This record gives sequence, C-alpha cells and structure tokens, in this order.
Amino acid sequence: MSTDVVVVVAVVILVGLFSLQHYGVDKVGWLFAPIVLLWFLLIGGIGIFNIWKHDSGVLRAFSPVYIFRYFKRRGKKGWTSLGGIMLSITGTEALFADLAHFPVSAIQLAFTVVVFPCLLLAYSGQAAYLMNNKDHASDAFYRSIPDGIYWPMFIIATLAAIVASQATISATFSIIKQANALGCFPRVKVIHTSSKFLGQIYIPDINWILMILCIVVTAGFKNQSQIGNAYGTAVVIVMLATTFLMILIMLLVWRCHWILVFIFAALSLIVELTYFSAVLFKVDQGGWVPLVIAAVFLFIMYVWHYGTVKRYEFEMHSKISMAWILGLGPSLGLVRVPGIGLVYTELASGVPHIFSHFITNLPAIHSVVVFVCVKYLPVYTVPEDERFLVKRIGPKNFHMFRCVARYGYKDLHKKDEDFEKKLFDNLFMFVRLESMMEGGSDSDDYSLYGQQTQGSKDLLLSDTNNNTFSSVVDLTISSCDSIVPAKSPLHVRTSGTSSGQVSSQREVDEMEFLTTCRDAGVVHIMGNTVVRARRDSSLYKKLSIDYVYAFLRKICREHSVIFNVPHESLLNVGQVFYV
Repeated sequence: MSTDVVVVVAVVILVGLFSLQHYGVDKVGWLFAPIVLLWFLLIGGIGIFNIWKHDSGVLRAFSPVYIFRYFKRRGKKGWTSLGGIMLSITGTEALFADLAHFPVSAIQLAFTVVVFPCLLLAYSGQAAYLMNNKDHASDAFYRSIPDGIYWPMFIIATLAAIVASQATISATFSIIKQANALGCFPRVKVIHTSSKFLGQIYIPDINWILMILCIVVTAGFKNQSQIGNAYGTAVVIVMLATTFLMILIMLLVWRCHWILVFIFAALSLIVELTYFSAVLFKVDQGGWVPLVIAAVFLFIMYVWHYGTVKRYEFEMHSKISMAWILGLGPSLGLVRVPGIGLVYTELASGVPHIFSHFITNLPAIHSVVVFVCVKYLPVYTVPEDERFLVKRIGPKNFHMFRCVARYGYKDLHKKDEDFEKKLFDNLFMFVRLESMMEGGSDSDDYSLYGQQTQGSKDLLLSDTNNNTFSSVVDLTISSCDSIVPAKSPLHVRTSGTSSGQVSSQREVDEMEFLTTCRDAGVVHIMGNTVVRARRDSSLYKKLSIDYVYAFLRKICREHSVIFNVPHESLLNVGQVFYV
C-alpha cells in the first residue's frame, strides 16, 4: 500500500473511533482485555518462533556488556538512537492511569507475567529475524510474521491499536474531568456513558479537539518515524514528571527516609535523563509537536486557574461582615416575599459581596435565604452521608442558612431535582437537630459533636406531621462562624422537659414555615463576576485576562447548566472587578 492510502485508511479509522465515543465503551469494553491478551500472546509466540528459526544467539543481548560495545562502536549516532529505542517501552506511562480502574496487584501481575516477557520475546524475535534479513529493517514486525497467520495477526494488531487509542482517549477524558473539578481547566460538558461504572465518561468538546489533532498529525507527518519521535518525546517527559512527583510524595506524604528517596531518584533519573538527552536530538524531527500542544494547554490551564483564583480572592476579601447584616434587622431592610432564594457562591464561610449588590439594587428578598456552596475536594469521592454541611447565619428570625455540598473529583453531580430535594432534607434535619439540642433532649442518639451511638442505625423518611424526621446527612451545629459536622441518621421523637416542649413547638413552627416557603417557589440566584485587567497592567496580562480568560469564560459551561437550573427560576447578578 502507498503512503497516501495508508494515511487515508488511518484517518477513516480515527474518524470512526472518535464518532463512536458518545456511545461509551460499556457495551464493547468486555472485548478489550481478550484482544490485548491475545495480542501479547501472539507477539510473544511469534518471537519464540523467530528466535528458534533464525538465530538464538540474539539472547546474548540481555548482557549489559553489549550496550557499552554498541555505544563505543556507534558513538554519537548510537546515543541519539536511544530516542527510537524509547518507543519499545511506550505505553508503560499509562500504568498509573490504570490504578483508578484496577487493583495494584492486578497491574503488577499483568505487567510481570504477561506484558514484560512478551515484549522481550517479540523484540528478540525481530532481532533474530533481522540477522538473516537485514534489508527488512524498516518493516521488521510484519515481515517477521509467518505467512500462515499474517492476516489474522494484521487484524489483531489493528484491533489492539484501536484498544490502545481508546485507552488514551478515556484517560484524557478522566484527566480533563479531574482538572475541571480542581479548578484547573475550563468547565466542559461531561456525559456519563455507563450507569454501572462511574469512570466511563464522554466529553464532547475534548473528543472533537482530539480527533482534529490526531488527523492533523497523521496527515501532516505521513512518516512513521516522525510520529514516533513525537510520541517518544511525550513519553519521556511524562516519565520524568511522574518521577519528580513521586519524589515529592515520598518526602511529603509517605515521609520516607532520605536515603531511600535518594536511591529511588538516582536509579530512576539516570535511566530517564539518559533517554531524555537522546530525545532532545529528535525535537526538530517531530518531537516539537507534543511540546507545542503541551504549551498551548498549559497556557490555557494557567490563565484559567489564575483568573479563577483572583476572582475567588476578590470574593474572599469583599465578604460582608455579620455586623452589617445584623444592622439591617430581620427584614434585611427589604420586603421579605414568600419563597426560598438559593444564592450560589464559591465561599464556604461568610456572606458574599454579590449578596449586598443584590439587596441594594432590588427592593425585596425571599423569606428564606440559603447560601449554597458546591465544593469539589481533592479526593476520589465524598460519601453520601458526608456530602452536606448546614449551618445557620445570624439569628433565627433572619431565616438565613448556609449549605456546603462537597463532591470528589470522581463524583457525579446529580440533577437539580435530586440536589434540591437533598438540600431541603438536610435543611429540615438541621432545624430539628438544632431545636433538640437547644431543648436539652435526653436522647442518646445524638451528642454535641454529632457522634452517632450504637442504637442509631435505621433510616426513615421525613414526616413533619408526626414530628419525625430522619436522613443520612452531615449537619453543622454552631453559633459562631465555624462549621462542626454532625452525622445524624435516625428516627427522633421529642420528649422531656418543658423547655424541650417549647423548643419542639418552635421547631414545628419553623419547619412549617420552611415548607410553606418551599411550596411558594424556589429561585436560584447566581453571581456573574467579570474579571478585567487594570489599565496599568502589562500587555501580557491584558491579553491573558481581557481576551483569553474572557473567551474561556464565554465558551465554558455556565453554573446554571451544570446544576440543571431551569431558566424560569434563574436570576443572574453581575459585577465587575479589576486585577
């Protein structure tokens, strides 16, 4: 086949592969492991056949003496050839990405028993074949396949390449989602393609960007060696970055002895820096491609993170003091209309500046105000019973609350109907628990810091008519500005002293008030803070903030879309600040 035909076939396969991503891999994922296992067993078997048939003397290459002889004989050319040799171990950089889907022992077993031996046999077999067929060096893999299994092997090789590409695509989706959750990448649409496996996701925007980049690289280079140089450069840099991050983890997290860290760093960096020095000679032969792509994405992530952090710092420093809120009185200086206003903010404490902007420009505010803060924590997942933190802001007659919803970077944010229901369930539970503690209840089911006793096991449904309420939630009982979590999954009934009866009556009244307000309507209030560069800022900063960051904010998903807020109950409040 000519080079042009190969490029056309590759582009068709790429378009088909990326076009099918929205269906997910749940239906065909069970085929991946058999295909890859069959691929490794075949290349290992073909390697054994070629070693036996052509030259078993190639096994002497396992001796490290020959690498020194090779460098001595070839000099600089031998050193730079390490950039191509690097391709023999590509794929191992995906090892750590697999840790999210498989146990460590499974990966260790697969790499030790299957992958590593089969790769050694495959490359040794090709070397043995080339001993008698030196003119086939440019296409040693397919040339070394026995004629009887050539076409089956060709099909398996194509399927294995597709599986490897799918693994890279899925890993890219996972990394983008985690970076998005940590505030290091613009908000993009994430679709979960499987109801069984949370890690199987699809990101349309990233999918089509990847497809375009793959087609450009494939059609632009038309040369396998140049694509190999680009791939090798990316792999070496990934391995170096992984090693440096591992050193930090050993020092700061595992707190290993410095001698152990030094041994690990020395052994790893000697090998990786050796390959890296060889790859540098390949930068002008295709190795520049991953560097340019990485630089573009790094710039985008840096600008987005910088703008996001500055916007958050502005909101932190311009918070409204509680003295100002208390000075307005229970009515907040406005008309309190029936309903509940959910004010979304990134602040986990304090009242955001956007709220003062809102109440100074509008003559009315809802009877109940809840400041909602959705936080993505740098953990894999947050258990459902630890997801919500609730506290009261100001005196009871102000009817102001705060709810912090916490998610891990792998958690699926539920649709608004479910999120809103859970939010109100936690709010009602907070009111009931607060009233019970103020009344001095003798119940053994709760303690001051929310420690659940052994008798508290059953989950019940909310029933305000029977004065019972239960849920599995994280609450906060605090009269100050701190948040104290309190787990409380139980069936609770009011009993005890007269003070407890008074508190119970107040609790019923407030819960009825909250229910009435919820039935009157819920309005979602979202702040839209626009970031601008100061007039005296540098040209680089003006371009980054006024154009790049503004463009990213414009094309990324709005919070209202992420939370599935209906447009008829959405209210946007805008403001501008300068950095």
